[in-house]
Amino acid sequence: MKQTETKQTMNMSEGRREENQDKEFLRTEPLGKLLARLALPTVAAQLINMLYNIVDRIYIGHIPEVGAAALTGVGVCMPLIMIVSAFAALVGYGGAPRASIFMGKKDKEAAEKTLGNCFTLQLIISVILTAVLLLFNRDFLMAFGASENTIAYGVSYMNIYALGTVFVELTLGMNAFITAQGFARTGMLSVLIGAVANIILDPVFIFAFDMGVRGAALATIISQALSCIWVISFLGGKKTFLRIQKKNLGLTPSIILPCMALGVATFIMQASESVISVCFNSSLQRYGGDIAVGAMTILTSVMQFAMLPLQGLGQGAQPIISYSYGAGDYPRVRAAFKLLLKVSLAYSIFLWAMVMLFPGGFVSLFTSDASLMVYTRTALRIYMGVMFLFGIQMACQMTFNALGKARESIAVAVTRKFILLIPLIYIMPQVLQSDKTMAVYLAEPAADTLAVTFTAILFAVQFKKILAEEKKTRIS
Repeated sequence: MKQTETKQTMNMSEGRREENQDKEFLRTEPLGKLLARLALPTVAAQLINMLYNIVDRIYIGHIPEVGAAALTGVGVCMPLIMIVSAFAALVGYGGAPRASIFMGKKDKEAAEKTLGNCFTLQLIISVILTAVLLLFNRDFLMAFGASENTIAYGVSYMNIYALGTVFVELTLGMNAFITAQGFARTGMLSVLIGAVANIILDPVFIFAFDMGVRGAALATIISQALSCIWVISFLGGKKTFLRIQKKNLGLTPSIILPCMALGVATFIMQASESVISVCFNSSLQRYGGDIAVGAMTILTSVMQFAMLPLQGLGQGAQPIISYSYGAGDYPRVRAAFKLLLKVSLAYSIFLWAMVMLFPGGFVSLFTSDASLMVYTRTALRIYMGVMFLFGIQMACQMTFNALGKARESIAVAVTRKFILLIPLIYIMPQVLQSDKTMAVYLAEPAADTLAVTFTAILFAVQFKKILAEEKKTRIS
């Protein structure tokens, strides 16, 4: 009997030791190799995720005879789609870094409670968003810059897309917890499954079944449903460190509120894109009409080529920074940030160069309308004028988030979007009255230049202070 108990105890100890060793790779593996291991799949996941909406726009923009109008109508839906993604980020990107920090502190119970609480909150948010989108999408779209020529396409798309809100919320929000545990490849597969399905189903529903924009929306929600099934199955299975369990599904204020506070920065960053899209569309409709709004749809799509891979790099670095910070390994935190900054800056400079040299190549992906192509090429170079600075902005902001510093993350997000960009959308046309439409596009590079300067200064001051204070707390 005693021998049996001794063997059981030894097996349990070995199991715990193996589990700790599995998680310790976030702290022990060489940084370059580890960032590649985690970031490459997350960057791929972001690029693949981008295909959901971009593939829709590519196909819609090439619908015979009505492609330009349909593209503009669906483009006006983007603020609502961004809001749905923003709520997923509020919960997922707030909860996932905290779960990683708890893992670094060897507190698996708190990490799993964080996962369970975030899952429940995502379900609640999904129900509310679905009702709001179904009831009020036409009113929103008209306020967001739709015209009588394009509103029908927008409403047709949103009526179907709204039904899949729960799949979008759970896929995006819960997939962050997969990546946060170091399962970057699994996180990539979560997105790949849906994206491949979407690429296959889009032409079938849009052209073969002659469903137009309704077919694009239906293909999207079916694809998201497939991704959702994969994500939930993994987090409820045996391969994950953190598992969704019934006992952790009840909302606990002490667990969920800090997650939401940390997620507010990412929420603002993504939700502000929705607000900014409305500001851009309304101003562009006033000064340039439907062609200017249609061009903005293409500019937003190209901007995603820049922003989403940078977010993927940040998400790949997040488990390393969060886990090392929780474990008190501050030199590794610093080294991980420096590596993230170098890679992010290199990427943003490269893509900026491609856009400046070959704007027509990017534009032609989304439209075959000659007048829209000529108009958008000029607008794209203006709009993306300082994109090479984005690597600094995103590396600093994602590191603040990985360290669990909600206040600094919020300050960076609010400054760039609300304090700078929104006012400039309305100020620039008054300053450059010779071409008010292009002046609206110019608000983006003007705001980004000021925002990156502010972010770099704030990070330089706060980063050292954050690590010093945490070290002092541990010693005391």
